[in-house]
Amino acid sequence: MGRRPDYIAAQGTQRLRGRRGVEQRKRRLAAEPLCRDCDEKGRVTAATVPDHIIPLAQGGPDTDDNIRCLCEACHVIRTNEQFGHRQTVGSDRDGWPIT
Repeated sequence: MGRRPDYIAAQGTQRLRGRRGVEQRKRRLAAEPLCRDCDEKGRVTAATVPDHIIPLAQGGPDTDDNIRCLCEACHVIRTNEQFGHRQTVGSDRDGWPIT
């Protein structure tokens, strides 16, 4: 059986996978250890997700200059904005989402 390629085609740009992808992720988080969005709001929060400024699915490159490191909460907000998802803030008494 052949070796699995390091890059696997995504809808847009290819993403680095496997051991090399893990090393790249660690390097990016070490370079920017605090959440960029929280920092702009005056909060100190550890970054846990290297986020693509222009998503790979929208043709963005997998390069360091297209990365901002975010906390999980800010990453969810940014992803929802980029892909047009609405955020729910709760549900009404019948269980329907409130946006």
